[in-house]
Amino acid sequence: MSRICQVTGKQALVGNNVSHSKRHTKKRSEINLRKKRFWLEDEKRYISLRVSARGMKIIDKRGLAVVVKEMRARGEKV
Repeated sequence: MSRICQVTGKQALVGNNVSHSKRHTKKRSEINLRKKRFWLEDEKRYISLRVSARGMKIIDKRGLAVVVKEMRARGEKV
């Protein structure tokens, strides 16, 4: 399973480390991704999501039911 947030769609960024001598080497900036269990009140069950810290803030702000409805509209399996 790839390291992508299920709520926001964020994934790792790729860039360059640039040394003092201006030598470029590739680096990856991974996102702050966590596997979290949420209680979905509408269906009376737990769901597990791989969410970033930003995704958790969005769930707190909008509510879990709204976010799950948007995810299902995009075609994601929840």
